[in-house]
Amino acid sequence: MKVYGNLTGIRTSELRALEALYQKRVPLDVLTTPELTRALVHFSHHSGRQCGVLVDRAGKVHFVVGGDASKLDLPDVGRMRAGDGRLRGLRLIHTHLYDEPLTQDDLVDLSKLRLDLIVAICLQPGRERALSVYYGHNVPVPDGSNEPSTRTYGPIPYAQLDENPAKLIEGLEQEFARQRSARLRVSTAERAMIVQAIARRDALEADERLRELEELARTAGLQIVGRLRQIRDRVDPKTLLGRGKLDELVIEAMRLDADILLFDGNLTPAQAAGIARATELRILDRTQLILDIFAQRAESRDGKLQVELAQMKYLLPRLAQSDDSLSRLAGGIGGRGPGETKLEIGRRRARERIHRLEKQLKELSRQRKQRRAQRERSDLPLVSIIGYTNAGKSTLLNALTASDVLAEDKLFATLDTRSRRRRLPSGLEIIFSDTVGFIRDLPRELFAAFRATFEEAAEADLLLLVLDASDPSLETHLRTTEKLIDDLELNEIPRLIVLNKSDLIPSVEAARLAYEHDGVAISALDRSSLDVLLERIEKILRPSRSLSPLSPWEAQPQLEKPEEQAAPLEQDEPQQQEQAEAEERQSREAQEAQEEREE
Repeated sequence: MKVYGNLTGIRTSELRALEALYQKRVPLDVLTTPELTRALVHFSHHSGRQCGVLVDRAGKVHFVVGGDASKLDLPDVGRMRAGDGRLRGLRLIHTHLYDEPLTQDDLVDLSKLRLDLIVAICLQPGRERALSVYYGHNVPVPDGSNEPSTRTYGPIPYAQLDENPAKLIEGLEQEFARQRSARLRVSTAERAMIVQAIARRDALEADERLRELEELARTAGLQIVGRLRQIRDRVDPKTLLGRGKLDELVIEAMRLDADILLFDGNLTPAQAAGIARATELRILDRTQLILDIFAQRAESRDGKLQVELAQMKYLLPRLAQSDDSLSRLAGGIGGRGPGETKLEIGRRRARERIHRLEKQLKELSRQRKQRRAQRERSDLPLVSIIGYTNAGKSTLLNALTASDVLAEDKLFATLDTRSRRRRLPSGLEIIFSDTVGFIRDLPRELFAAFRATFEEAAEADLLLLVLDASDPSLETHLRTTEKLIDDLELNEIPRLIVLNKSDLIPSVEAARLAYEHDGVAISALDRSSLDVLLERIEKILRPSRSLSPLSPWEAQPQLEKPEEQAAPLEQDEPQQQEQAEAEERQSREAQEAQEEREE
């Protein structure tokens, strides 16, 4: 029978006294029994330490815990109970050396572990007897309420203790289940709490980053139920937040019934593991969120492979944090032991999968290069539409070419390159190409995986740099986009800044922005505003093209029937994509079968 917690310096007789606590039984209709109380008080009086037991609803002691003079360090109790009731089915009965109410550590354990109850038996100073009792429990909190998520009682003189927790726990679980069911009727989305840990030097852009993270969460399908921010000189390298703020986060997440903690910024593997241990909630950082969005929205074989490659590269260094027990045990000259463990098998398979994905993406890159070479022989100028995510690039492509590419008011609605032709009234035929949007702090795994997607832009004759003119972060988005253009080595290509959504700001402001950036202010939803843009595009491209204008009878149909101008290029043909995906599926199934045989 194992005793948990802080046992440093404990004597053998004291350890045996703690082990004997496993024989005690505590019915559900009492907070504690005289036998258990005497044993706990005896140990704490003679050792000067707190001690406690975790008891299930049948009265059986599951864990005995020793501590120091001020607190207990509870063990990993696992998931002994699940379901809408949320309570774990365990209650903690422990001692306080002084007549003090439930501490902050007690309330954090109550919230984090979803305990049925927590009971503190306070010792009478200088005497081996119980003086008073404090107890507390979690309570359901309605959405939008600022009420605390815990309720405490006491001090209650030990001699007058007659509370019956059985009915209390039953009523709490029913109320938790009712509230959970009501929330699911409103929304089935997972509930997330946003957490920001910002260095003081970056505090000015905290609100802007928060707004963007909320938009990413909305795109991913999360429901934001709360926010917590800490600004400090330097973030904690182990848990990002300070200890007190982390405790506050645990209690607030319980109060809001959050399923996920969403961190602004990228967590190291050690930070993610440390926060998960401290909170017992799912942890997501900004990179994971963006990867999830990309996984939801990738449609082409190329896009799916790129997303999977980015995910594998992100997860590989984090496999070791998932379970320390999976590490290799080796010894002797030849490394005697069990051979490869689950962890090492997982790592090896991940590296093999990364190698296969990179090989397949190289082949797809070669095919794209061949298609571009065919297009170059046709001598058609390429205009690549790039810019910050959700700036309206796909909507602009649809407006320019009368096509029906998916365009949504969400981040990263476009992940796959889409190209369409447009013949201008002057006779100049152009290929417009839509690309995946940029975003600040683009995860390096995604940048590396999607670098091939931007090969299209590298061959462009002109870059249309699209910005949302109505966004208060316009200048930040412009700097981010220009930095990524520099990283992609596209600086030598002419570019034209397009200030989209100008109909959402005053016309004077739109004109000022266009003048300052030597750009064009448009609204992709108003096709009549695109004439100036087309004129600027033609002015930039025509010096390198010697095309004569069309005759009136040739030009007129292009103006009356713009839908005929949107000719998808060969690379968008769904039949080729389906065939390639089928081949990839067969290859993957064969590889998985081979790995199972090897095991």
